[in-house]
Amino acid sequence: MTDQNGTSPKHPEHAGSTPPPVVPTAPPAADVENQTPGHAQTTGTGFGVAGILRRWKREDLVRRGSLALRGLSLVFSLLAFIIMASNKHGDWKDFDKYEEYRYVLAIAILSTLYTGVQAARHVHQLSTGRELFQRRTSALADFIGDQIMAYLLISSASSAIPLTNRMREGQDNIFTDSSASAISMAFLAFVTLALSALISGYKLSSQSYI
Repeated sequence: MTDQNGTSPKHPEHAGSTPPPVVPTAPPAADVENQTPGHAQTTGTGFGVAGILRRWKREDLVRRGSLALRGLSLVFSLLAFIIMASNKHGDWKDFDKYEEYRYVLAIAILSTLYTGVQAARHVHQLSTGRELFQRRTSALADFIGDQIMAYLLISSASSAIPLTNRMREGQDNIFTDSSASAISMAFLAFVTLALSALISGYKLSSQSYI
């Protein structure tokens, strides 16, 4: 319809004909403290925390493994020392008459002292959580000391094996058996210290020099 002036009437616009403008809202902040472990690994902060925890567990395992190896080396070195020192049965059956056996005894004493000090230091570190020296200095000293002592142990055992074999070809008695036992303990001490040297090398290589 048109009014008297010939113009059509204007109809009011409906209120819902055009949607209201959308105001962007900020995404909800991540709750770092209350997030689950699975969700934590998908976020940057959670992944960093998980990596730090894994590193702590790995370092603790390395410290305990090093202590166990040093403890075994201490036991084997002490046994080599005791067996060789008590290997005196009169006449030619005295260990101190042979340079090779005196060498085994001397290295067994050094290894006992070295591994005893190192084991005590590791026990103190695990019990108190504090280190006596800087971590880098300790790792370097462990690496060098383990290699030197392992070399001396295998050197002493290797020097005494030919002499013992020659004696056992002539006659096999308590003297040769004790000598062979002391050599075996020295060799086992070498094996455990060689493994400890590998761990010491890993600890030294993982240190940050920045």
